[in-house]
Amino acid sequence: MTSELTRDYSITFFYYDDIHAVVPFYEEVLGFELVLDQTMARIYRIAPNSYFGIVDGNRGHLKHQPKSAVLLTIVSEDVQAWHDKLSAAQVPGLSDMLRGTFCEHFFFEDPAGYAIEIQRFHNPDVAKLFR
Repeated sequence: MTSELTRDYSITFFYYDDIHAVVPFYEEVLGFELVLDQTMARIYRIAPNSYFGIVDGNRGHLKHQPKSAVLLTIVSEDVQAWHDKLSAAQVPGLSDMLRGTFCEHFFFEDPAGYAIEIQRFHNPDVAKLFR
């Protein structure tokens, strides 16, 4: 339960065999803002109340898995600009721009194979549910 004195938020963590190998991807390619470096984990701000972290899968609560079954979705108003940026950086697994029933979006992979999606809800009634 949230009161006026608290502000809840979430952090999604991905676990890596070698987090140092993916740091440049998240900080330089994606441009995520580093909020906290805990040595075995790094936490980034994606948006005002949206956080993402990378963890040393040899030391963290969970262990790195060779094949992930998780998808990080970043909602952005300018999906095409993200696609152009990642295309210029030759990011692996970059899909074409897609338009579905609820959103325009595309997928790509980080250096360890985790799936990431950038999307925008094109229906204003749906988009306002997340504001």
